[in-house]
Amino acid sequence: MTEPFSVAVTVRGYETDAQGHLNQSVYLQYAEHARWSLLHAAGISQTELTGKGVGPVTLETTIRYKRELRAGDEVEVTCGFVWGEGKSFRVEQTIRKSDGTVSAELTAVGGLLDLKERRLVADPRDYFRALAADPGMFGL
Repeated sequence: MTEPFSVAVTVRGYETDAQGHLNQSVYLQYAEHARWSLLHAAGISQTELTGKGVGPVTLETTIRYKRELRAGDEVEVTCGFVWGEGKSFRVEQTIRKSDGTVSAELTAVGGLLDLKERRLVADPRDYFRALAADPGMFGL
């Protein structure tokens, strides 16, 4: 099994809360950053997606917080797509400190929205395969 895609992030002081740990909403931003970075690395731009009349949507997100993060912590945010049959897919992500400690695990359910019809496309894999220079980055 190959390692999932990942990006490095440094926790910034302004992202922390009154307790000095990373604000809960920023975990979602880190996850979103990793997802868009994966699309970019696979050769898919936001412009190409909208040009094809689709846009990614998040239908559900679950975050399991494991260990706090503080300003200055270096983390790796992983991102892997899990495909089933149908209109939606899962994105599994881990936020891990440089010492290997898992800070959070995120699972999102997503889809591709047809921007004209305002409904999910029948098989998002078709779009990812067609647009990506490297569909293998999505496990396709």
